Amino acid sequence: MKPTDYFDQFCTRYQAYKNGNWCYEDGCIYRGLELLFEATGEQRWLDHILRLIDPQVSPDGSLAGYTQEEFNIDNVLPGRALIFLDRQTGDPRYMAAARRLIAQLDAHPRIPAGNYWHKKRYPSQVWLDGLYMGLPFQVEYALRSGETPRIADALQQLATALALTQVGNGLYVHGYDDSRAEKWADQLTGKSPAVWSRAVGWLIMALVDILAVLPADQATATLRKQTRAVLLALAERQQQSGLWPQVLDAPDLAGNYDETSASAMFAYALLRAERLDLVAPEEASKIRASGQKAAEALVDTRLVEENGETRLVGICQVAGLGPFNGRYRDGSPAYYLVEEVVADDAKGVGPFMMAYAEATLAIRAKAA
Repeated sequence: MKPTDYFDQFCTRYQAYKNGNWCYEDGCIYRGLELLFEATGEQRWLDHILRLIDPQVSPDGSLAGYTQEEFNIDNVLPGRALIFLDRQTGDPRYMAAARRLIAQLDAHPRIPAGNYWHKKRYPSQVWLDGLYMGLPFQVEYALRSGETPRIADALQQLATALALTQVGNGLYVHGYDDSRAEKWADQLTGKSPAVWSRAVGWLIMALVDILAVLPADQATATLRKQTRAVLLALAERQQQSGLWPQVLDAPDLAGNYDETSASAMFAYALLRAERLDLVAPEEASKIRASGQKAAEALVDTRLVEENGETRLVGICQVAGLGPFNGRYRDGSPAYYLVEEVVADDAKGVGPFMMAYAEATLAIRAKAA
């Protein structure tokens, strides 16, 4: 089955991830559909977004199941679709809803260095996941509304998060606890122990998406250099399979496996960065080749027939830090290998759509 046919069938049967409530998992699908629409111009992708998101957005801009006081940074991610749909339709409810999300960020708790807490129930913690959940929306909202000081704040948060989570060689750990209260946090540095691939995926997508809409000037120069370092580190750590392991900095760890969602995120970021000239000319061919190899591997090895249906397999369902569902996630390399591996999860399908959209644009550019 062609990937586009899989995406179409997946979205036709897809039901909102959390009983119709506003959530980041749906936001992953919305982003994938947005990029497929922009890459192909096919109305079906826009139709899928509208069908899925419209029941969640009321005429006054209120969002289904959304509560600002939870201060959950994850809930901001689908706001990018609101800005996209405002441009496409002009319907005022989309920006009314976006203003509700920006109001959350205006009140969101921060660590003393200025970064948003990951969630109210994870106080004083910064996770790489949260950089993607909140900051691209903040920048895109600022560009749409003209509230440009929000851009400088987002750039500062990125710079600070990178400094707090770096471990060298273009790699970053999953989280940082400013309070040092969590058992997973190093008492000296506050860092979590391991480099989880999907966390780095969230990070590199945030970096690439933000730099894609901002000028190459002094304000972004250091961030562009850091982004290139991550991209090169990913290209160098790509496995023979074309994909990347669940624990990125321990490929030989017993039980480590090629993980689909992170590999799709990396493929997307590599291809998009090269297409938009976010890498140096001498790096471009290496970055492009790595992204293309990953995109092809995803199509060839991750789309499989199961019980008469095509499914996207090999997706880590969830991973995090600290207490969750009656157990403690200690952030060790071994921990990331015990989480359930599933098929057709939105956190894998959305980035796969994104990667495929970028691969489509790359093919088109080569043909031209």
